[in-house]
Amino acid sequence: MTMTGMDEKIVVGLDIGSTKVCAVAGRLIRNNKEQETLEVLGVGETNLTDGVAKGSVVNVNNTVNAIRRAVAEASNQSNLNIHLVNVSFSGSHVTSVKSSGSITRSSSGDEVQTEDIDHLLSDMYRTSIPADKEIIHVLPMDFVVDNETNVNQPVGRNGVKLGADFQLITAQANAARNIRKCIMRNNLAQDTMMLSALASGLAVLTDEEKYAGVALVDIGGGTTEMAIYYRNVLRHVAVFPWAGNSLTSDIQAGCKILPNQAEQLKKKFGSANPAEYNLNEVVAVPGLSNRKPKDVLLKNVAVIIEDRLREIAALVQAEIIRSGYEGKLLGGLVLTGGTALIPGVEQIFGRVTGVEEVRVGFPEHLEPNGRADLVGDPAYATAVGLVWAGYKTIDNRISFISDPNRSSYSEEPAPAPVRQSYAPPVSREKPVEKVEKEPEEGGLLGWLRKVTRPIRGSETDTY
Repeated sequence: MTMTGMDEKIVVGLDIGSTKVCAVAGRLIRNNKEQETLEVLGVGETNLTDGVAKGSVVNVNNTVNAIRRAVAEASNQSNLNIHLVNVSFSGSHVTSVKSSGSITRSSSGDEVQTEDIDHLLSDMYRTSIPADKEIIHVLPMDFVVDNETNVNQPVGRNGVKLGADFQLITAQANAARNIRKCIMRNNLAQDTMMLSALASGLAVLTDEEKYAGVALVDIGGGTTEMAIYYRNVLRHVAVFPWAGNSLTSDIQAGCKILPNQAEQLKKKFGSANPAEYNLNEVVAVPGLSNRKPKDVLLKNVAVIIEDRLREIAALVQAEIIRSGYEGKLLGGLVLTGGTALIPGVEQIFGRVTGVEEVRVGFPEHLEPNGRADLVGDPAYATAVGLVWAGYKTIDNRISFISDPNRSSYSEEPAPAPVRQSYAPPVSREKPVEKVEKEPEEGGLLGWLRKVTRPIRGSETDTY
């Protein structure tokens, strides 16, 4: 295919999951129809059985080694010296907190600029939260300019006071530090850290779906994440501690077999529709040494899978109701993650949630080649989305989705890694400011006050 325009910037996505580590290197190109597609240059994948649990790093050394192998494989395929990556994070500890904040501008006669939004976002990253938490993303929903509310795009409007309602996506500080530690020990630099569901959305959701209202459900190995979009804005995020590994554990317990055998059964014969199998359809599972094989009914495996998927779908439905967007999601549900490949999963989620439109999300707009075929299914949506994150943003109204003042993890003073020619420009980051700690308030009430009380820009001081 003829390339009429090519962006020389190459982006590497690194998905650190509960079952595998996947590195994908790619670049944005334009075909002869002036359509933007992603050319996959290299793919590296390593199984990870004892390094990440429920999305959190529990064994740093194993995770470091898995990252090293995955990045080396992607580097060899793409002939790149990889130093800079976009990395995913997840975990049952991830929470989304609604908050609000505002700043006072110097003059009502001047139009609101992008810099004003950046100032407001930077203030929100200093919102008071529990000491063991870290704010990963600050994402605006609706803006306020003076007394005008529900403003979608404030840039260009006149006003003194600029405010917004925000989603603060937080994670355990230790979990975030462990990810940065694993990156640093591989002599890599982190460009962006992104919640897995948000990255997956960049790979599989269309602009039309995000405007009409859609819930992306990313069923990973250790956690299931949900992100709700409405009117092109991310409105709600939730994480559940049950996912693909829960299905494997159920099969293991229900059929009384080993974990690796349960995983193979799920991948090769798994279905969410027990009616597909007859009562006499069995598969022989190898027993322990000197033990005879064990016959497992495939219908039983399907019943176990169906029950667990029903529970996950029920959690998704409850969260949609809690978010206030029940009946508003014209784009329906989009399922990603390896579990989304199980036959019958769409029907399960459709019946339980009552949503009419349910589809499995495959990474789209990939330039056809052998490496694109490797990452063309829902299990690789997060890794591909991390590459897309180098070229498009979750929210076009903001210029960054991670704290620009947060320095990367460092165990000892060392020079910064050399960034290659394909890396994004070095951002001009300000040094981390020391924030005085407020007096502790005890009990649940004190914790809630910390979570919901932002540090706002002064309404009298100008900048």
